[in-house]
Amino acid sequence: FETGIQFQKFNTIYQLYYLKKNHPEILDKAKSFLMIPDYLNFLLTGVKANEYTNATSTQLVNAFTKQWDKELIEQLGINPSMFHEIKPPKTKLGPMRKELAEEFGFDMEVILPATHDTGSAVLSVPSANETIYLSSGTWSLIGVENRFPICVPKAMDYNFTNEGGIDYRFRFLKNIMGLWIIQEVKRNYLDHYSFADFVDLAHEAGHFTSKVEVDDQRFLKPENMVEEIRKYCAETDQVPPSTPGEVAKCVFDSLADRYKQAIRQIEEIFEKEFSTINVIGGGCQNEMLNQLIADSTGKEVLAGPVEATAIGNIVSQLLSLEELDNINQARSLIRRSFPIKQYVKVSV
Repeated sequence: FETGIQFQKFNTIYQLYYLKKNHPEILDKAKSFLMIPDYLNFLLTGVKANEYTNATSTQLVNAFTKQWDKELIEQLGINPSMFHEIKPPKTKLGPMRKELAEEFGFDMEVILPATHDTGSAVLSVPSANETIYLSSGTWSLIGVENRFPICVPKAMDYNFTNEGGIDYRFRFLKNIMGLWIIQEVKRNYLDHYSFADFVDLAHEAGHFTSKVEVDDQRFLKPENMVEEIRKYCAETDQVPPSTPGEVAKCVFDSLADRYKQAIRQIEEIFEKEFSTINVIGGGCQNEMLNQLIADSTGKEVLAGPVEATAIGNIVSQLLSLEELDNINQARSLIRRSFPIKQYVKVSV
């Protein structure tokens, strides 16, 4: 409860517990716990540290103290000493290792960004006002930025998470299915259609109304996504899609419905309504989905920037170097620097 993190079967806590139960010899030999970005930074600098935003996603960090939850770690039978100091984004980790500087012919100071990809992506949300964000890609991360963790029973019941953000802000969000489904559909059709083709075909299938529950476990890794969608529709007394356009229309409608449900839960928890949804990341290029979100929620949708994670990474470094004064200034710069497209509900 005190970690404030959504229960997901791929969380690090369960991976470590699996090793403890099934391969204890591996953990017995381990001296350091470094996540992939931490390890890359270690290779660059020789400094072992755990970056805050990514560490919180392990479900092993106390949301209130912002430190490793040693009591929880010990309850799992894991040695807490292998976890390193948690350092926040913007930390100047140190110069490159001497041998690397000599090999490359220059030296530089390594600065920690928000190493969790969504942590950097959310930093690029170009709105200075309270807004719902949707980081849209293979997964959909939908939530709000908050100054403190929301660890109330309703947040737990709805399975929301409190992942760390820059300046110890919290990304209160839900991790739900994203464009993974259409990626698999594309693969099942042997890449005969581009993602843009699927959008065009979905428009042509505007009459089709069947939907699926995108967060159903059956859609995580089915042998054939198209057949799984058809089976779900048949099992729920809906018309199964018969063309690529109908499959795509089903996927996009279903995602928009799921986003609407998550937004309602957010507004229920916060006891307020939000007027704007910022869609960031690669998925914001899907204009049909953006319009469906606006139509289903009745809210203004602002789409962009596309390269949200890379932009957030750069902004973290600019803030550390004091080239930017604060997050609001950074977001204002992003808003002026990248195209942001607006969508509003279309009355039928």
